[in-house]
Amino acid sequence: MIPPMQSKAKTVKEYLDALPEDRRKALQAVRKVIKANLDKGYKEGMQYGMIGYFVPHSIFPDGYHCDPNEPLPFASIASQKNHMAIYMMCVYSDPKLQEWFKKAWAKTGKKLDMGKSCVRFKKIEDLPLEVIGEVLRRVPVKKYIDHYESVLKTTGRRSKKQSAAKPKDSKTESKKQSAKSKSAAKKK
Repeated sequence: MIPPMQSKAKTVKEYLDALPEDRRKALQAVRKVIKANLDKGYKEGMQYGMIGYFVPHSIFPDGYHCDPNEPLPFASIASQKNHMAIYMMCVYSDPKLQEWFKKAWAKTGKKLDMGKSCVRFKKIEDLPLEVIGEVLRRVPVKKYIDHYESVLKTTGRRSKKQSAAKPKDSKTESKKQSAKSKSAAKKK
């Protein structure tokens, strides 16, 4: 049985145990490379039905802007219906890193099957594991958080911390004060 994109597994072990042997071995090999090259601040666990690597709330309390209850996603690996995939948010969100990644991959002579943040593969031999390890090594937790927050600022999105620090619009504040004054005058 191949788990669907959103596996119900509660643990990494449970997720891997549900896979056919060939896929389990492939994802275990990718997982080994990820764990060997991941900055120590990232944590591994189940996230969005996949094996995830993320910045825990203990380091980045704001969490993921799309769902602040979730820790900030960094990378994931998954067994999909027709392929396996590595999702790398760090590559997706950083055009310079993405350019480096594509060039480094091309030098290996292996075919790159890449979506926005995912690299799809059928077997472990399709992957230049050294390139995957190097791209992850290039993004320590602090650098990732700084980049993430800068992207939020440029897109107009805000983390909880940024929203709390947002300066108040003086026109809106004046209108609120005026409305309060009128309301108070009517009550007298």
